[in-house]
Amino acid sequence: MAAAGAATPCLHLIFHHHHRITATLRPFSAIHHHRLSLLFTRNKHRSFSTSPEIETPRAGRSGSVSSPPVQTVDYVEKIDVNPPKGTRDFPPEEMRLRNWLFNNFREVSRLFGFEEVDYPVLETEALFIRKAGEEIRDQLYCFEDRGNRRVALRPELTPSLARLVIQKGKSVPLPIKWFAVGQCWRYERMTRGRRREHYQWNMDIIGVPDVTGEAELISSIVTFFKRIGITVKDVGFKISSRKVLQEVLSLYSVPETSFAKACIVIDKMGKIPMEEIKKELISIELSNEAIEDLLEVLSMKSLTQLEEKLGGSGEAVGELKQLFSLAEKFGYSEWIQFDASIVRGLAYYTGIVFEGFDREGKLRAICGGGRYDRLLSTFGGDDIPACGFGFGDAVVIELLKERQLLPEVPLEVENIVCSLDPDLQGAAAIVATVLRGKGQCVDLVLENKPLKWVFKRAARINARRLILVGSSEWQRGMVSVKILSTGVQFEVNVDELE
Repeated sequence: MAAAGAATPCLHLIFHHHHRITATLRPFSAIHHHRLSLLFTRNKHRSFSTSPEIETPRAGRSGSVSSPPVQTVDYVEKIDVNPPKGTRDFPPEEMRLRNWLFNNFREVSRLFGFEEVDYPVLETEALFIRKAGEEIRDQLYCFEDRGNRRVALRPELTPSLARLVIQKGKSVPLPIKWFAVGQCWRYERMTRGRRREHYQWNMDIIGVPDVTGEAELISSIVTFFKRIGITVKDVGFKISSRKVLQEVLSLYSVPETSFAKACIVIDKMGKIPMEEIKKELISIELSNEAIEDLLEVLSMKSLTQLEEKLGGSGEAVGELKQLFSLAEKFGYSEWIQFDASIVRGLAYYTGIVFEGFDREGKLRAICGGGRYDRLLSTFGGDDIPACGFGFGDAVVIELLKERQLLPEVPLEVENIVCSLDPDLQGAAAIVATVLRGKGQCVDLVLENKPLKWVFKRAARINARRLILVGSSEWQRGMVSVKILSTGVQFEVNVDELE
């Protein structure tokens, strides 16, 4: 201890303009103490990390050290603890809900005989650059990697599916029934149920040319809704066909290149004013007469009206009537309705298209899909009849909140194991290992905690039973078991724990 009044070494921090802090050891004094207190008071909200860099002392004229050793400390700003805009953290309670949702996706897919696949989150940019005018082109998270390759975070799963089908070629027998639950990225304006990072459930059927494929897919979504408590009063499906537009535009000799662009424009109906829709249709060389005829058809909400307009011999009306007939056989006819304005915004759709919607109209489309028979040739492959859908996780969670159907998914642990003596921690570890070896979930208390704390912990994790390792019981090869729901307590041999 220093003598009274003697100078005591003190750490001095000197701020530099480049956000570094110089630390030196100099004699301590009362005024130094005051300055140091002020320094830490003013900067207590900042974080600091030490750097191993040491400034070399300079020698004076006599060769002696003219200044004490100086250590620099890097100044570190506090990071923003929020995730990037449009993305989410999944703390345990949110992760349990996500797992519940994904488990339902997977179980429905299993019930319908689909196999799970997955693809890279990072794909080549060219996979998603298809048709000019698609929103998705402007929503890509894309960049050049260190190998000078243009890559993108996948905004959807269907192009990746097409790539894999082409890669596998004839080694995979048709029909292919695959599903995936994957993370997707789109840089877009965020609204309720729309995020820049989301998860998507896709089911796809490759090799079935008939609308039985679409009927099966819609049936699977209806089955999913029923599993999670959503009824026909909550949601429905709007059904149409791209072939409706083709038949209307063919009357005016509109070229195929303009057809794809027209679909993208029409998909904006309800999102932008009708005058803007008309201007965009004119810009892709549709005549005023064609536009008026097209808008008349798009306003139709019944197949009878459509048949009167187009006749019953065309593919569009025939396939739609077949789908509605199949819906009766599957038992979901009350879930679907015809709406000619549904075209979907992606250029690869070729036939039947559908969207799941919230009947109260508070949310964006819940899911959507349809037929894409010519997708594979877009990537240089041979076209195979195909259909599928995408179902985002964010909108359905909002729907469940809206209907007050969001489930509580508590943490559930079968056993909590606690030693009653610090010397028995190893014995408690043996018990936990035995139970885990039998497939039991075990939360092992890793510290010497009082029983009051253990019981609170057991309640928080919804433990089914408490296993106490006490000295006298352990000497006899026994442990004490308490069933927490009933309070019944008994002893059991460790080897007989089930």
